[in-house]
Amino acid sequence: MSSATLIAMKKKARVKSLIGRFFLHLLIIAFGFLMLYPVLWMFLSSFQSDAEIFSNPNLIPTEITFENYRIGWRGFAGVNFGRFFINSIFISSMAVLANVVACSLAAFAFGRLKFSGKRIMFTLMMLTLMLPAHVTTIPRFVMYNSFGWINTYYPFIVPRLLATEAFFVFLLVQFVRSLPKELDEAATIDGCGPFGVYTRIILPLSKPALVTVALFTFLWSWDDFFNQLLFIASTSLFTVPLGLRSFVDATGAANWGAVLAMSTLSILPVFILFFALQKYFVQGIATSGIKG
Repeated sequence: MSSATLIAMKKKARVKSLIGRFFLHLLIIAFGFLMLYPVLWMFLSSFQSDAEIFSNPNLIPTEITFENYRIGWRGFAGVNFGRFFINSIFISSMAVLANVVACSLAAFAFGRLKFSGKRIMFTLMMLTLMLPAHVTTIPRFVMYNSFGWINTYYPFIVPRLLATEAFFVFLLVQFVRSLPKELDEAATIDGCGPFGVYTRIILPLSKPALVTVALFTFLWSWDDFFNQLLFIASTSLFTVPLGLRSFVDATGAANWGAVLAMSTLSILPVFILFFALQKYFVQGIATSGIKG
């Protein structure tokens, strides 16, 4: 076979590969647009009046207005929406801090330390993953009510200090077990105790997994509507989900323009956080703990 024929075959294969990749990317873009369409509709509809939202079939508004943002930010019952944002940020941030500290400590104990009953305790913890959350709703309410925690933020923070999120503990345990134990032994020889190994070896190397835990904790706390509706009654303590719900009255009537405007603002922290930390998903379990 001549060299000219080989070159032609390579060019043909390259063209086929480029065409295939082009259509693959086109398909991915199309699916991405379908997934983002509701968000795009929400954003553009937030600049329309209530009448135009349901009467205009086009995605682009015929007349842009910022009245929805002004009305929505005014809030509910004399409390502006900025207070709801502050409350949500406080709950989510404290939940992140509690989960990262408590779950990493529990994961270090299960993954590195030796103590009696470790396997039984780990098995019991894993069994809690199979327990539906709604099964514990009434017992939790009764218990928190007896503690005087109703209409406070304690139910969203204090339980997480006890490493109650079994999924995150399991995630961190698997990551800790993937780290070479030789690093622990070297640190022990240098005079580190168990807590020193945890703070100087395990925590720095577990950064990708810890960021993953922090991100999901923030997202789940930020979007948690049911528990916040259950335990919070005062308007001044309302979070973003409860604030959005307040725009709908008991008869089902709603200021949809204000709802869409505040919904658009409410997803901004989530988008910013996700795109800022998404690279850690790639690192995740791939981090071995040994630097070349």
